[in-house]
Amino acid sequence: MTETWLNETLYPDWGQRFKFTRQLARVKSPFQDIGVFETESHGRMLTLDGIVQITERDEFVYQEMLTHVPLLAHGDAKNVLIIGAGDGGVLKHVLMHNNVQHAFMAEIDGEVIRLSKEFLPEIGGDSWNDPRAKVFVGDGIDYVKNAKDGAYDVIIVDSTDPIGVGEVLFTDDFYENAARILSPHGVIVNQCGVPFMQADELRDTSIRRKKFFPQVTAYVAAVPTYVGGYMTLGWASKGADLTKTPAAEIERRAEAAGIAGKSQYWTPRVHEAAFWLPPYIAKHLP
Repeated sequence: MTETWLNETLYPDWGQRFKFTRQLARVKSPFQDIGVFETESHGRMLTLDGIVQITERDEFVYQEMLTHVPLLAHGDAKNVLIIGAGDGGVLKHVLMHNNVQHAFMAEIDGEVIRLSKEFLPEIGGDSWNDPRAKVFVGDGIDYVKNAKDGAYDVIIVDSTDPIGVGEVLFTDDFYENAARILSPHGVIVNQCGVPFMQADELRDTSIRRKKFFPQVTAYVAAVPTYVGGYMTLGWASKGADLTKTPAAEIERRAEAAGIAGKSQYWTPRVHEAAFWLPPYIAKHLP
């Protein structure tokens, strides 16, 4: 029997491959090439333009750290804006917080949502039908430009790298508007790549954020399918330095929010430690 392998195309001179048993879907949308595969090692997997975005086996690491860290560091996030994240995982984790009143999600590619609902239903779960959720298929950049000042407490950007459809989410214009629509103690987070291989992404994005936010840093998560070591999640906030909140207070907030004991990667101590960056990563921050 011939083995079938999926070769990721992220880096020209380093990569990984996955044995898959079947291709569940392959769609060329107006924005990107979308694939869904059944793999032997990682369960079902979503790819965009040949780059792995999420797998059933390890999605919890990325989703938990991208959502629980900013929401609990803020401490009282009622209105959350999600840009991208068409698989529904971020939306699901945001809505786990019982203090969240509204979660607005803008995903530019409706095909990502459709395919995720059909082939990766556990990732989004029941979040699609939660009355607190509003899902908009359209350009998140335009939405941010037109949103009201101070409308959101937390903005979570779950995008591809700054190429193709995700490039506009890494610009000065985007961060200037993001700062405007955040509340006085608002926080924005976004993925900034694997700095061992993508140091420019972390450095350049941090420099842009620093123009509009007094507090700029990053925190880390070890996501197995994002090869190259730690992945960085960029952080920028308008008010006090919320990254210094001690684990005991984060634990109290998690219990109040109703998420204590429901995670597989995130814990209050992991939360606190994630901001203590190795020197090879910290040197790329402004």
